Amino acid sequence: MRSQITFECTVCKERNYTGSRNKKSKQEKIELSKYCPKCKKHTKHKETK
Repeated sequence: MRSQITFECTVCKERNYTGSRNKKSKQEKIELSKYCPKCKKHTKHKETK
């Protein structure tokens, strides 16, 4: 029941990371602080389709 998701930088809109989550138990979108190689700093990354 796990599905692949992609994380997008909120500053430069670059899609940098992938991950997985259980859509049945977690309905809301995930937002994490990750390192963006394009911005060269830690920024918030939101889940995209």
